[in-house]
Amino acid sequence: MKKPKWVVEKEQARKAAASETVWLFGLHAVRDALMNPKRQKLRLIVTRNARDKLTEAIAIAGIDAEMADPRKFTAPIDPASVHQGAALEVKPLDWGGLAENCIGQETPRVLLLDRVTDPHNVGAILRSAEVLGASAVIGTRHHSAPETGALAKTASGALERQPYLRVRNLADAIVELQEMGFFVLGLDGEAEQTIEAALEGKRDLPVALVLGAEGPGLRQKTKETVDQLVKIDAAGGFGSLNVSNAAAISLYTSLNG
Repeated sequence: MKKPKWVVEKEQARKAAASETVWLFGLHAVRDALMNPKRQKLRLIVTRNARDKLTEAIAIAGIDAEMADPRKFTAPIDPASVHQGAALEVKPLDWGGLAENCIGQETPRVLLLDRVTDPHNVGAILRSAEVLGASAVIGTRHHSAPETGALAKTASGALERQPYLRVRNLADAIVELQEMGFFVLGLDGEAEQTIEAALEGKRDLPVALVLGAEGPGLRQKTKETVDQLVKIDAAGGFGSLNVSNAAAISLYTSLNG
């Protein structure tokens, strides 16, 4: 009996996900991935100079390094990438689900990204999230930046330590967080209330902040699902802020007011 088309497509997607790998590059990103016991490491290509700088991390990872001529770096990455003589093929990290990542801290903070596709922006957001103590950064499986070498390099190691979840449906994830007790705020430059005002007397609650792509902002469905729309209290308009800067400011504000 012939399998239905949707079954075949689901099986193909599962096989594709199982075979998916990522090439990380740059000394910081490669070092932190090598030292991450949760990261499945497949292939390491380094120049002699990079190998010398990564000696400890390579030993900890227990991986054999393939040597490359710095003038003919053979890793399958963009030739324009600033690889610093190091590239590592890995499997994407599996952080698990929302509940196991988003609850447990004293004052949990979560960032959700609505169609933020630029890997440099997401990398910078992961870096800020780690520094400021966010429980997780959540994007979608489609229309958000996947793990890439560019994202990892911008994150400067944070990709290995900061949970970055990608869910099927952002609105469903918001509802799930609300059911966990999260107060969910959507960042919108046209909102009437500031983050500070919305969190007055509520700073001890778990808080999730949803940020949209620069330009279009939050989707209508997202706006309808969050508990409240808020803006950053600033002299200029929210639209003038880069989304990674907005994420850092809103996260800090939600914690410190």
